[in-house]
Amino acid sequence: MLEIIDLHVKLEEEDKEIIKGLSLTVPKGEVHAIMGPNGSGKSTLAYSIAGHPKYHVTGGTVTLDGQDVLQMPVDERARAGLFLAMQYPVEVPGVSVANFLRTAKTAIDGEAPKLRHWVKDVNGAMERLNLDASFSQRSVNENFSGGEKKRHEIAQLELLDPKVAILDETDSGLDIDALKIVADGVNRFRAQEGKGVVLITHYTRILRYITPDRVHVFVDGKMADEGGPELAEQLEAEGYDKYLPAKV
Repeated sequence: MLEIIDLHVKLEEEDKEIIKGLSLTVPKGEVHAIMGPNGSGKSTLAYSIAGHPKYHVTGGTVTLDGQDVLQMPVDERARAGLFLAMQYPVEVPGVSVANFLRTAKTAIDGEAPKLRHWVKDVNGAMERLNLDASFSQRSVNENFSGGEKKRHEIAQLELLDPKVAILDETDSGLDIDALKIVADGVNRFRAQEGKGVVLITHYTRILRYITPDRVHVFVDGKMADEGGPELAEQLEAEGYDKYLPAKV
């Protein structure tokens, strides 16, 4: 279970609070969608949980299965079972996808995977994400299309097998075919026992393929509303205006 209590976050270089007392619980086996207008703090939440140094937690707690996440360096957070799929995956020139994946798996598990089984696992993940086998020899995200970057993120999710996946606008820039492939990957992950997903998105289109257990609305760094999957449809129809300050 991922539990966030009264979280406060500000940018390290600015005296401006972005997340203002947020509480959120994601039980095992559930998908929680986080929606909200631009600048509401959705991505800040994701990067703060993952340990990005740009964001400074000034109050509150984040625990994963009772462990204090905020006291862990980034690598320990990954070993504890946290996974972040970034909105804008970075390029790593000179490092092949195959080497990157095996190095990450070794770091998380504490030992290198047996090569014969690992190659089979990687090829299987690539096939399920509609990525050619030669893809594993390319440099990480270098000259990848938007869809390839996002599908590669979901391949990482399958192979690294975390407890909780935080997906920051994984649907952005995807055509309908890539969206379905990514959604299928997330659904395979959620179907495993004890997994949790935090799905950050602007739009409801990915929620047509990944049905959330709960939908949360973020506005100005705070929780403005929450409900079941029907709340996403309401947001699609009505937008966020009712949560925003009235214009003078």
